Amino acid sequence: MGSSTVNVRELILGVLLEVTRDGEYSHIAIRNTLDKYQYLEKQERSFIKRVCEGTLEHMIWIDYVIDQFSKVKVNKMKPVIRCILRSSVYELKYMDAVPASATCNEAVRLAQKKGFHNLKGFVNGVLRNISRNLDHIVLPDQEKDPVTYLSVTYSMPIWILELWKKSYSMEQIEAFLEAFLSETPTSIRVNTLRTTKEALKQELEAEQIHVLEDADLPNALFIEHYDSLGRISAFEEGKFYVQDISSMQVSLWADPKPGDYVLDVCAAPGGKSIHMAELMQQTGMVEARDLTEYKVSLIQENIQRCQLTNIRAVQADARILEEEKTEQADIVIADLPCSGLGVLGKKSDIKYKMTAENCRELSALQKEILHTVQQYVKPGGILMYSTCTINPGENEENVAWFLKEHPDFRLERQQQILPQKRRNDGFFLAKLVKLQ
Repeated sequence: MGSSTVNVRELILGVLLEVTRDGEYSHIAIRNTLDKYQYLEKQERSFIKRVCEGTLEHMIWIDYVIDQFSKVKVNKMKPVIRCILRSSVYELKYMDAVPASATCNEAVRLAQKKGFHNLKGFVNGVLRNISRNLDHIVLPDQEKDPVTYLSVTYSMPIWILELWKKSYSMEQIEAFLEAFLSETPTSIRVNTLRTTKEALKQELEAEQIHVLEDADLPNALFIEHYDSLGRISAFEEGKFYVQDISSMQVSLWADPKPGDYVLDVCAAPGGKSIHMAELMQQTGMVEARDLTEYKVSLIQENIQRCQLTNIRAVQADARILEEEKTEQADIVIADLPCSGLGVLGKKSDIKYKMTAENCRELSALQKEILHTVQQYVKPGGILMYSTCTINPGENEENVAWFLKEHPDFRLERQQQILPQKRRNDGFFLAKLVKLQ
């Protein structure tokens, strides 16, 4: 990592402390650090991002390994030492290009720099012991205790596995877990008002970006091997939008007609709303709402970048009924706050922050919002309900509850999309139609 190696590992330590000790979201902590140190080389930037994300993603496995080789257990360690050991174990296991001796030496140096002179020997001993034995880690018994085995191997909290076990086989669950931990290219949606799929593919490839097509969706592409979106001119010019292909289904299922009035009640950062506006070919109006000024500013930014005129961003609380909008909308999109158990590949913090109790609270919030926003749907209009989670309590059970409470709606179709390796997140959507 060149001359500024120490510096880079100190930045990694800072990010991990912010996330694990202070409760910051990892993508925010990483972004803030990279923004602050703009001068870092591309290689150093990607090293920081990879070690931070990887350490968090594999944290249950890492802690299990440290506990096998350390007299002091992970949860009893000082936060600084715990973070130094965690990221070092990640390096030892997953960063072949970094010699084990360098990883151990840098960890010792960093512990010393942070004032833990007396723990230098401890850090050195634990890491050298682990590095010698990395190929002989004894995992929980897969036959006797499949849930603990999956929890450690794929760093997934046990309560989430127990929840999925009620609906899916161990093989299916292991496939989700593999999908979450595999490197997935970024899925993008072509803005067909500004370019064609072919022209965009050529433009991206000219910038040395690797582009893959999707067999099922005509205007979806996957991109990989790029530094950052902000440095891709086609992105800045609004020629494409980053969106998971499972969430593109919402607008495709809703199938808006020219001139429709669409209300998206929890829209930030705006992907589904913008997709709707594009499908309506600059006719009609999409009102993209969200709760906070910050979220509305994200929608606004994306609208401007995509240069659309038939969409506006509005700050509003989805729980509060706006009387004059009653029965005004041809389509209401309710992509509601959820436990996020379908996007653990992109947002690995969720698995450590979310609890079963949170899931129940979110299910109640979803019901409250659905009860309010269904009033905006015209007779004959459509209510699209979606989440990015895999949890019947927030998905199918909420739809069943909704149909019982609101017999003036019928269910046209619903689908739990499961995570697929190198392709898509987990996602749920339901299309409900209001009777005439």
